[in-house]
Amino acid sequence: MIRMIMHGCCGAMGRTITGLAKEMEGIQIVAGVDVKQDDSLGYPVFSSLEKCTEPADVIVDFASAKAVDRLLNYCGDNKMPLVLCTTGLSDEQMKKVEETSKKTAVLRSANMSLGVNTLLKLLQDAARVLSPAGFDVEIVEKHHNKKVDAPSGTALALADSINEAMNRQYHYKYDRSTERVKRDPREIGISSVRGGSIVGEHDVIFAGTDEVITFSHTAYSKAVFGKGALEAALFLAGKAPGLYTMADVIEAAS
Repeated sequence: MIRMIMHGCCGAMGRTITGLAKEMEGIQIVAGVDVKQDDSLGYPVFSSLEKCTEPADVIVDFASAKAVDRLLNYCGDNKMPLVLCTTGLSDEQMKKVEETSKKTAVLRSANMSLGVNTLLKLLQDAARVLSPAGFDVEIVEKHHNKKVDAPSGTALALADSINEAMNRQYHYKYDRSTERVKRDPREIGISSVRGGSIVGEHDVIFAGTDEVITFSHTAYSKAVFGKGALEAALFLAGKAPGLYTMADVIEAAS
């Protein structure tokens, strides 16, 4: 049985994962960490990792970017495997993720769903055909009104996947309102929508002359991300130090 700590247990994703873990074999949440306290989750909740007294095999993080530095320090110092799901990390924090992965196993993904990670591969195949043919690339992402970072980590991951396939030829455009210039064919436009209770929608548009191809992914509940996070925790526990992705989880399961 894999023993797991839920970092950010009182948030929306933390609660979703808590419910899913109760129905999943092979894993048990033994403790939670959150600035809030909640006795209804079925496990002890601590205000910090340093105060946690429960032994564990892996940490799953769905907290906030401001808590990531302390989390990485703890996992590196204690050789604790970490599934890092929080998005909106700075460049400095991303470098720290890489440094921490030299001390312990770290799995980072901007999106934990199986569908999105399959889409990343499909986009690379499409880009290799459509980009040389002159298709423009635009990404539109939509999320609920409580999401604080924009663009979403998933939107950036989609753009990065295309850019990687095309040898980093693209740069990203987040705002067209500040200048009046013709569109650069080597830019990927990324637009963000925030409203209501939208769980997550991503459209990748390849716009050519007289034809448009759109790849879409819609998440109807947070459960798709929670299930992926738990699968990642099962995969990561006991792994050697290194930086892992959901692609490794999918490959191991296939």
